[in-house]
Amino acid sequence: MLNKVMIIGRLGRNPELRYTQNGTPVTTLNVATDESYTDRDGNKVDRTEWHRVSVFQRQAENCANYLTKGSLVYVEGSLQTRKWQDQQGQDRYTTEIKALRVQFLDRKNDRDGNHGYDEDFAGSQPPRGNAMRGNQASRNEESRPHQQVEEDMGPAFPSEASSMDDVPF
Repeated sequence: MLNKVMIIGRLGRNPELRYTQNGTPVTTLNVATDESYTDRDGNKVDRTEWHRVSVFQRQAENCANYLTKGSLVYVEGSLQTRKWQDQQGQDRYTTEIKALRVQFLDRKNDRDGNHGYDEDFAGSQPPRGNAMRGNQASRNEESRPHQQVEEDMGPAFPSEASSMDDVPF
């Protein structure tokens, strides 16, 4: 059986960080994806779908620290439905994406004046720009690209593809 979700979208509001009773960080993201199609009458129809995403542990803190409303993210995880009771005692259900990986897709200028970064905080790798450790092995490790294969997935939405006029195919 398979329960896997992959989405690329923009945050509709700032991440919400909270901690469980045992101190585990949990961040909630609201991610919008969109699609457009032409209906029978030839009219262009735009449709937005909202996804609730829960991120845990160190990755949750990184999302809360580095993402803001409008940030473009790739989320990979699984669907999870939780049952809870409202104030009237009625059973309620919430379906959300339990994130295993959140990759930041926006390019931002950092403080050092570099032209940007693409960070994947799924693992325990520190953000770029941290001071390098002293030994040679650490220097070699940090000067290499991420261990995980990073792939340029292009624009998330067709409306962002206007600068792609020179695509060779």
